[in-house]
Amino acid sequence: MSAIEIKPDIYWIGVNDRTTDLFEGLWPISKEGVSYNSYVIKDNKSVLIDLAKALKTDEFFDHVDELINICDLDYVVINHLEPDHTGVLKTLLRIAPDVTILCSEKCRTMLADFYNLNHNIQAVSDGETLTLGKRTIQFFSTPFVHWPETMMTYETSDHILFSCDAFGSYGALRGAICDDQCTDPSFFEKEALRYYVNIVAKFSNPVLKAIEKLGALNVDIIAPSHGLIWRNKPERIIDLYAQWARLSKDSALPGVTLLYGSMYGNTEKVMNAVAQGISGTGLEVDIFDVARTHASYILPSLWTKSGVVIGAPTYEGRLFPPMVQMLEMAALKNIRNRSAAYFGSYGWSGGALKGVKEIIEPLKWRLLDSFEFTGGPVKADIVRAEQFGASFAKMLTA
Repeated sequence: MSAIEIKPDIYWIGVNDRTTDLFEGLWPISKEGVSYNSYVIKDNKSVLIDLAKALKTDEFFDHVDELINICDLDYVVINHLEPDHTGVLKTLLRIAPDVTILCSEKCRTMLADFYNLNHNIQAVSDGETLTLGKRTIQFFSTPFVHWPETMMTYETSDHILFSCDAFGSYGALRGAICDDQCTDPSFFEKEALRYYVNIVAKFSNPVLKAIEKLGALNVDIIAPSHGLIWRNKPERIIDLYAQWARLSKDSALPGVTLLYGSMYGNTEKVMNAVAQGISGTGLEVDIFDVARTHASYILPSLWTKSGVVIGAPTYEGRLFPPMVQMLEMAALKNIRNRSAAYFGSYGWSGGALKGVKEIIEPLKWRLLDSFEFTGGPVKADIVRAEQFGASFAKMLTA
C-alpha cells in the first residue's frame, strides 16, 4: 500500500504485517495480521508521527520517500517507545541524524535504555503545542495507556487525534484504511476488543482517565497505531473503549464463558450437557477448550461476561494444567468479581476443585456450585450436568 492522504497534507504511511505469528511474542496474529500505522504532516516544518517495527524497514522508508526526503524531515513524534512503534528509529537516525525527536520526559529516559539515544531529543510537556506553519499539534500525556511514557498527539485544525495504542486493534488493513471505506468494520471491532483485553485491560483506570481528560477536545478523526482510522464515526471506537474499560469496575454483561479441558473425553461429555442446560435458559454461552485455544481468544469473553463455568479433570491430584494456565492468565489481566461454577472428573481422588478455589478466591470470584464424578459419566451424571448448567444460568440472571 502506498501513502494515503487523510486530510490535505496529512498522510497515512503505515505498513501491514502478515508474517509475524505472535504480537509482543505472546498473542497470536498469524490469521489476522496487524498494521503499524504511521503518519506524516507536511507543512513549513514536516513531522513524522509514530514509526514501525524493524522487520518492515524498507517498506516503511519507501512510503516516507513518496512524500518527503527523509533528510529534510524536521521532527519525529514518538508517542510510545515500544519496539513495534520504534523499531526503525535507529535506521532513520542514520539517514537523518539531525531530526528532532519529540516525546515525553519519561520516554527520553527510556530512549537511552532501549536504544542508547540521548541527543536531539526534545521532551514535551502535557498540553504543550508546536506550530508547524499552517498547522499546530498539541501533546497530551496519557501515562499507562499502556506504558508509563505514553502520550497522544492532536492536530488542531482537522481535529485528528493520533492516539497511539489506544483505540487500536489487531488486523492487517485490507486496502481500506478508514472506517468509512471498510466493508467489514465489525471484524476490526472484534479485534479491537481482543487487542484491548490482551494489551490494555489491566490499565483500564488510566484508559478511563485519558478518555475523560481528552473529552473536551473536538475529535473528528481517531488515528491509532494499529488497525482502522476512525473518521466517519470516531465516537464509536471511543464509546467501545469506554465500555470495555468500565468493565474493570462495573458488573459484566449476563452471559457464560464455559472453559473446559478433557484428557479422555469424560469431562467433555459432561461439558456438552452443561452447555445444553445453559443455552436452554436463553443465556449466551461461549465454549473454549483451554488446551487447544490460546488465551488471547478466551480473554475477551471472560472480560465481558459475568459467569464462568470451569470444567476440568483432576490431574495428578491437582487441577488440569491447561486450566491452571488459563485461570492464571485471567488473574494476570485482573478479571475480577465473576460468578463461577466447577465440574470435572477424577480417577481415584479429587483435587481439581481445591485448585480452582485457590486461584479464583483472590479474584473475588463467587463459586456458586460444583460437582465431581468418578471416571466416565453415567446417565445420571449427564442429567445432573444439564440441570447444573440451567441452575447456574438462572442464578446469574436472578
